[in-house]
Amino acid sequence: MAQTWTPNSWRQKPIQQVPDYPDLAVLDSVEARLAKYPPLVFAGEARRLKSALANVAEGRGFLLQGGDCAESFAEHGADTIRDFFRAFLQMAVVLTFGAQQPVVKVGRIAGQFAKPRSSGVEKQGDVTLPSYRGDIINGIEFTEEARVPNPERQVMAYRQSAATLNLLRAFAMGGYANLENVHQWMLGFVKDSPQAERYRKLADRISETMDFMKAIGITAENHPSLRETDFFTSHEALLLGYEQALTRVDSTSGDWYATSGHMIWIGDRTRQPDHAHIEYCRGIKNPLGLKCGPSLTADGLLELIDILNPANEAGRLTLICRFGHDKVAEHLPRLIRAVEREGKKVVWSCDPMHGNTITLNNYKTRPFERILSEVESFFQIHRAEGAHPGGIHIEMTGNDVTECTGGARALSGDDLADRYHTHCDPRLNADQALELAFLLAERMKGGRDEKKMVVNG
Repeated sequence: MAQTWTPNSWRQKPIQQVPDYPDLAVLDSVEARLAKYPPLVFAGEARRLKSALANVAEGRGFLLQGGDCAESFAEHGADTIRDFFRAFLQMAVVLTFGAQQPVVKVGRIAGQFAKPRSSGVEKQGDVTLPSYRGDIINGIEFTEEARVPNPERQVMAYRQSAATLNLLRAFAMGGYANLENVHQWMLGFVKDSPQAERYRKLADRISETMDFMKAIGITAENHPSLRETDFFTSHEALLLGYEQALTRVDSTSGDWYATSGHMIWIGDRTRQPDHAHIEYCRGIKNPLGLKCGPSLTADGLLELIDILNPANEAGRLTLICRFGHDKVAEHLPRLIRAVEREGKKVVWSCDPMHGNTITLNNYKTRPFERILSEVESFFQIHRAEGAHPGGIHIEMTGNDVTECTGGARALSGDDLADRYHTHCDPRLNADQALELAFLLAERMKGGRDEKKMVVNG
């Protein structure tokens, strides 16, 4: 029988990626304060997301998950949130047309503040300091003072998450997501890009459809689904003291939920089955993500699935695959075959970002062609194995950054210095993200056409 779970049972387990707080009494005090704060999200919302993901697991939908590598306190503003939301809506509408299926929209936002690091220290010249672990833990400035983990940052992260969620809910439910506004979602710097004309043509088709529907009496006023959209939040559950403080009992079901976000995921560095992060996540009822990298064996994956989703509930677990464009063909098929053989109900999602990071001109970057190559392989392998390629997980922004090379504008290594603003890893800009959405839509349309040919003989 599994060990009894409580919100703090993770504290009895080994743990990776833990900040070295200098004053544990202050940390305890902050966590106690957070435990009295209102929840950021609600159990009913998390259940609604799980239901939508269950459809994806059964092949009746597609998951679009994306956002910042690491949110920052310095760049928190209404325009930044709005531009991200606009870019995300554009991607979603393109994918909806391509897949001819509902697109489940999940942002890496309103909580994505903590980052795992490959090394606990960073060295510049002769100076060695603790690594930057995200704004919820310490500062990005390379000074001894900034790099000391500060528990009060958790309160700042909570308040920023609450403000961000407030604006996102207003955008999603207040009319901004109305399909009648489909032309207005175009970001200024994208208007002159190669993607602009493709998007305008798609938007024109949607507008014509809306005009027809209006003529027969179907309007955004009498059909809320045309003017509103479900938008959910997610982040990596890395800082477990913060997560525990925001773990609450749902009064309607008696189940425990993480109320820091609708969906949380476990990183590739913290998925040890007998460690703290798996222990914490197994007891909450939110939808979960699990990052799957090259070191994960088929037996290891099945063990983790049994721990995290013992009831084999569709929508509970999303496997976020992050191998690299040159490794996906080696590792993904064996995982799919094991999961399919055991009849496990999961969402398969592709993270084409984390396995494709290189250094160019002293900048970390991700070549667009490698990102696209991993996505292409992900779709091809799933079709060959008879499984549903259920989603994509990307790091992106609505800002006009120059962090990933390639794409239709052919950004080069020399362009990286122009607008390299990320706090951690390189992100697709809105233009590149929209280009990826169009390419994905073409692949999904091709997959539908292949199925029709098979059905029609």
